[in-house]
Amino acid sequence: MADNNIEVKKLTAKDFATSQDVRWCPGCGDYSILAQVQRTFPDIGIPKEKITWISGIGCSSRFPYYMETFGMHGIHGRAPAIATGLKVARPDLSVWVATGDGDLLSIGGNHFIHTCRKNIDLKILLFNNRIYGLTKGQYSPTSEKGKVTKSTPYGSVDYPFNPISLAMGAEASFVARTIDREPKHMQEMIRRAAKHKGTAFIEIFQNCNIFNDGAFELLTDKETKEDHLLYLEHGKPMIFGKEKNKGIKLDGFKPVVVDLNDGKHSVDDLVVHDEFDTNAGRSFLLAHMTDNPELPTPIGIFRQINKPTYDEGVTEQINKITEKKGKGDLEKVLFSGNTWEVN
Repeated sequence: MADNNIEVKKLTAKDFATSQDVRWCPGCGDYSILAQVQRTFPDIGIPKEKITWISGIGCSSRFPYYMETFGMHGIHGRAPAIATGLKVARPDLSVWVATGDGDLLSIGGNHFIHTCRKNIDLKILLFNNRIYGLTKGQYSPTSEKGKVTKSTPYGSVDYPFNPISLAMGAEASFVARTIDREPKHMQEMIRRAAKHKGTAFIEIFQNCNIFNDGAFELLTDKETKEDHLLYLEHGKPMIFGKEKNKGIKLDGFKPVVVDLNDGKHSVDDLVVHDEFDTNAGRSFLLAHMTDNPELPTPIGIFRQINKPTYDEGVTEQINKITEKKGKGDLEKVLFSGNTWEVN
């Protein structure tokens, strides 16, 4: 019988903070990400004991130490694989992954795309600072072409990954972007990801003030951000600019900027964002707006769709076979067929 006198304590951000000293460089964008996660988690409606953080290797991957939840600091690039195993074994858990651009998109690239493809119910936060920070400043898979670093002294000749495009191409069912300097926006993206059933991927532009300071300055400086950021809002036309006088329209399949004060264009000409669009074509156009410096950089939810998850499929299959054949005997399986005794 339920005890109606039991008082349920309302959790706060402090309840998700551990006693560990946070060891990131002063001024690192990781502090903001940690703060927004801790501020948001009391409201996502999931008990602390049902939350687990998994990480790989890198500055971002210290994250589990600082969250008062269950967690595991894994090995380089393998966080999605470890998280997948956990989610399949314990589908009742809410499993989150903290990772960086080197960890997830270089050595972990294969795990990442197959996590997205299978639509495993994981939440992945990509701390994208476009540099290897922990190893002191080598170029990463998201560093821009021509980037001069300690490992590319004459400039990188690589073409960088576009994480949003990569996630959508691999069929992630929730794809979003935010920025470390946009705390309210980041909190909203985390809340929306928490509610999503399936692989939820959030790219977070994160400033590494030691090895790649100012990588996102145009998008964070108060004098320039309004003219370079496009906030994606479902059901609303794409308007941006300090005076809210610029918009995005499509010229065929090409997004272009129009002036809403030129007498030739109106809000009715603009693209209206549909994050639930089952046709991924427009989402890819938005993802690649960063290829053109004349276009603003979109942040927000690019796309989300609902479809069955891998972990649900595995659980359903096990239940059906168990009902048909009964509970299995692992020892019997291991010692059946050809076996050898090693002396």
